[in-house]
Amino acid sequence: MLAIVGASGKLGFATLTALLDSDMLKPEEIVCTTSSDPGNQKLEAARKRGVQARRAHWDDQESFEHAFQGCDKVFLISSSRIQKDFGDAPEGRGREADHYQALEAAKAAGVKHVYYTSLAFAKPSKSRVMKAHERTEGLYNESWPLYLGHFNFPGDDRTEIPVAGDSKISWTAIPDLGFATAKILSAPSDEWAGKTCYLSQSQSHTLEEVAEMVSKARGKETKVKVVDRSEHEKFYVEQRGMDEAYVKWWSKSFDALRDNECEIRDSTFEDIFAKSGSKPKTMEATITEMFSKA
Repeated sequence: MLAIVGASGKLGFATLTALLDSDMLKPEEIVCTTSSDPGNQKLEAARKRGVQARRAHWDDQESFEHAFQGCDKVFLISSSRIQKDFGDAPEGRGREADHYQALEAAKAAGVKHVYYTSLAFAKPSKSRVMKAHERTEGLYNESWPLYLGHFNFPGDDRTEIPVAGDSKISWTAIPDLGFATAKILSAPSDEWAGKTCYLSQSQSHTLEEVAEMVSKARGKETKVKVVDRSEHEKFYVEQRGMDEAYVKWWSKSFDALRDNECEIRDSTFEDIFAKSGSKPKTMEATITEMFSKA
């Protein structure tokens, strides 16, 4: 029995969909946790197929213990409560506190194997977005607007976008990450026990190259302007009206980019796809599709 924590989120739902649509696991072998009514509604179709949906909340360890009953595997997707990380939160006060709750619950419920999702940065990383991951233990194609100067998709009218650093990034589409993750989760536990792998395509792109793809997709020139981090923070707080704590937390990701942390060299993802006889979606195809649907 597998429990998916955060099954109604982007990666969780993509993984659940792959598990069911590719018949990797039987519906009755899957438990999904959710903490909200919208999340519960999103899982309705899966529940009708035989998947169990159980309530669990980061602030309630007992709810996770109940949700994990009867499960020998847990797929723990990182907490989305990023506000907990703001202001250089000390260890134990950031999002890792949420993860600890789930991990302690897994131990109490007798879970044998935990699969945890991190991000495709170096470890240790200069990026603050990685801190909770480091304390607990691929970058989505679709996350490019965040990296491309908090691009206000799809209506951002800027032609020049300030960023605080640039280098190659290994991007991977969410459905493809879900498929590869599902393959790992449905394999015998000892096949992946104790292993850490990066699920990323071998093809990588800089933000400058991503901006060129955006230009082509929306029919309007888009360029990046690399500035220092303090100038970047000032621009997004004072001229774009964004929350200062959030901007400063995120801006340190560009320090990681400057060190080329996000260009990944790991064949695991492409090996999984090669064995399945399919090909992952390219970054350009993702961007084109996002604009065509907007």
